[in-house]
This record gives sequence, C-alpha cells and structure tokens, in this order.
Amino acid sequence: MRRGGLGVGALLVVAGGIGWGVYAKLDANITPDEAAAAELARYEKERPTSLVHGAQNILVIGSDSRAGSGNRRYGQDSGTERSDTAILLHLSADRRSATAVSIPRDLMVDVPDCRRPDGTRTKPMFAMFNYAFQMGGSACTIRTVERLTDIRMDHHMVVDFHGFKEMVDALDGVQICLAKPIRDKAAKLRLPAGKVTLDGEQALGYVRARKSLGNGSDTDRMDRQQRFLAALVHKVQSNDVLLNPVRLYPVLDAATSSLTTDPALASLRGLYELVRGVRDIPTERVQFLTVPRESYIYNSNRDQLVEPEAERLFQRLRTDTPVEVTDSSGMHPGSPRHPARPDEPSDPTPPAPTFRGSTAAENPCG
Repeated sequence: MRRGGLGVGALLVVAGGIGWGVYAKLDANITPDEAAAAELARYEKERPTSLVHGAQNILVIGSDSRAGSGNRRYGQDSGTERSDTAILLHLSADRRSATAVSIPRDLMVDVPDCRRPDGTRTKPMFAMFNYAFQMGGSACTIRTVERLTDIRMDHHMVVDFHGFKEMVDALDGVQICLAKPIRDKAAKLRLPAGKVTLDGEQALGYVRARKSLGNGSDTDRMDRQQRFLAALVHKVQSNDVLLNPVRLYPVLDAATSSLTTDPALASLRGLYELVRGVRDIPTERVQFLTVPRESYIYNSNRDQLVEPEAERLFQRLRTDTPVEVTDSSGMHPGSPRHPARPDEPSDPTPPAPTFRGSTAAENPCG
C-alpha cells in the first residue's frame, strides 16, 4: 500500500508538472501589444466611453504582413503591413448573442494622426481604412474605428497569414459548401462544387481571393469570409474538438501562437474569461454582417458608409441593443422583417432596423 501510495503520488506530481508546462507554454505563446496600449493610453481622453456594463467590443485584425518565415511566401516584405481584414465583434452583456461586423478595407474614413513604428507621426487625413494599420498599426486602427463608430474597443487581436493557416490545419480543416467549382490561379485554388473540407492553405486562399471569385469586389470577399467564419464556429463548437484534449491542444497552441493582443487578453486566463461567456451562444445568435456601404461618390473602387443605416447599426451596438439580420433575399436595411397584411391591425411601434447578413446556423449545403 505504501509503494502504491508513493506511485500514485509520483504520478500526480508528474501529471501536475506536465499540466503546468503545457499551461506555461500556451500562456507564453500570446504576444502582448504593449506599444498599442501605450499609444491608446496617451489618447484616453478622446476615446468613447463604454455605455453598457458587461458588453464587450473586440476589434479583430487580419494582418497581411510578409514578415517572418511563415509569411514570406505570400510576397516581398516591404517593412509595412495592412489590415487585410477587420471585424468589430460585439458580445452582448448577457452573452446571448455575438455580432461580427466587417469593415471594408477600402472604406474612406478620417484617420487621426498616429505614431509610426519609427517614432515619427503621421498627419490626420481622409484615406482608405487600411491606411491606418499600414501607417500606425493596431493603435491607429482602433482610434480610427472608434472615431468612425463612437464605440469603445475593449480589446483587440491581430492574426497573420501563417497563424490563420496553422489554426485551420490544427482543426483538421473546415468544411464549406460551394455552389460551383473554383479554379483560381492567383489564389492557387482548384476546388469542386459541393461539400469541401479546406486545409489551412486552401482556407487562406478562399478568404483572401478577390479579383477572380464572385464579382471581384471587396464586399463579395467579406461575405465569403463571413461564411467561412460561420463554418469555423461550427467546427470549434463540435464535441470532438472541445472535449478531446488530444485534439484541443494543437488548436490552442496554433491559436495562441498566432495572436497579438492587448495586454489584458495576452494570457490564457484572459482568453478563457472571454471565451467562457460566449461558448454557449446558440449558432442562430452568432451573426455576421458588413457595415452598410456603397461605392464612394468620387471613386467607384472605394467605399463610403450608407447613412443613416450605418449610424443605426453603430447606435445599436453602442447601447447593446439586439441587431437583426436578414438572409440574402434582398431585404434592405431598415425594412420590417415581416410586413403586416392589410387585414391586420397596424402596430404603432416602428420596426427595428434589419441588416443584410447571416448567422452561423445557416447551412448553405441545405
């Protein structure tokens, strides 16, 4: 019995040591964005105030940096990086819904004066949205979004090409459904119609391709990114990933290794506190949409906000008011979801604005 007790004790010590080693490795993977935190603190007085306690707004930035061995294959490293993708993720205070709003990289916005990596400062200018990240990194992008929306960003995350690929591969791919085959030389994609499981390289090509898929617009690409994210939510929520430590560890390792976040999120505890409150949100309440936009009046290759629809969306996110989305049936923002029949009594309450988008529950494969 004494030997057995010693053996069990030794096993627990070894298991505890391994567990601590795994925790320490994953915790150290995440890069804290200290420079952004310092820059944002400098402009604290001009930043919006959070209006609803418990609601969270996270800016997710996809960087097109070519720096690092995993990113060089996608182009020459010119020393700059742009926000290839930007998503404002709003988590309701009651954690019963999540709304992801894509911000077009070609949207014309007011970019404030920002600190460059070399310490010099840019001048305020009216420019494309992705100029902010290229010139001043995540802090400049956050300040630009906050000026555009008047919504306080509580956290931010930056992920690059290599990190995105590694995470998809750690999940053993993500299944999507294609209405027709894809033959895209630029994105190096050859995919059949129907159900397809994308590996990391294919997934990166699918979400980045712009000129030869769909109508070639950035809006079409954002719709594709949203469909992929919905499929990713399905995969991550599946029991064979979350409940299987052997499968979960490589996912966590890839995800944490790919992240640069604000200091408050730059730890497993910080990420866990964020994820814990959203893991049970039903897929029909995980919504994806693009900020209401149209072609810029002076350049059809650029975008501008559609008002007052854009401000209606920002106001609802700002006050943590539920956002309703429609499918792709063509219903315009602001239209009632179910118009009353002539024989029904009229409802004096104005309908809530409805925005074109989708949910993670929708299955394009039917």
